[in-house]
Amino acid sequence: MNQRAVVITGGSKGIGAATALLAARRGYAVGISYRDDEAAAATVLHAIEAGGGKACLLRGDVADAGDVERMFAQAQDALGPLHALVNSAGITGPIGRFDRADPAMIEAVFRTNVFGTMNCCRAAVSLFQAAGRGGVIVNLSSTAASTGSPNEYVHYAASKAAIDTFTLGLARELAREGIRVCGVAPGSTLTGIHARAGEPQRPARVAPLIPLGRLAQPEEIAEAVLWALSDAASYFTGAMLRCGGGL
Repeated sequence: MNQRAVVITGGSKGIGAATALLAARRGYAVGISYRDDEAAAATVLHAIEAGGGKACLLRGDVADAGDVERMFAQAQDALGPLHALVNSAGITGPIGRFDRADPAMIEAVFRTNVFGTMNCCRAAVSLFQAAGRGGVIVNLSSTAASTGSPNEYVHYAASKAAIDTFTLGLARELAREGIRVCGVAPGSTLTGIHARAGEPQRPARVAPLIPLGRLAQPEEIAEAVLWALSDAASYFTGAMLRCGGGL
């Protein structure tokens, strides 16, 4: 039996990297998709290989449909038939009020978070259909989709709400083909995304607002993603697993 192969976008950092490492430990062959930080992606690759796992690097921009087609072809060449996709690539842009946000930045957020997810789903579904044996897609959303994230990331929250609706519709469209499409909606998580948004101390500010009193570790979100990928979640489709510490 062939080793199950999964492509994980945004696999070089944060939740994506944690998911890639855990997937390898659970027996998946992992395609690590990244855009810019080759050193970070290589660190994840080397950690997987050091543990006896199989992985490959897939450099490209998920917002570019041509890059996506190339990356998925490379993944199948390196890892074998694709079984699953995790759409973890995402950006927020700078933290702040929506009415002061740069329109070009807002467009970039939607190109990565929404169109990037759609591009990757289209490529994965095409490969699943060609193989004729189903597949699994897990889209990373956010609890911000239901809170709106005022004064911080209204545009980002809107992009993740789009992912929620897209996940539901695609799941219902593909269910009879044996393809599950579901999602995980993390709350605030201890990754570099806060510093990249311009507020490295944001975790300390928001932790008291979370019922559990702390932010998630990336590995905790990865556990939820791996459950959604697994056969234990065989009846889980068209739904989001909320993982926000009570929010």
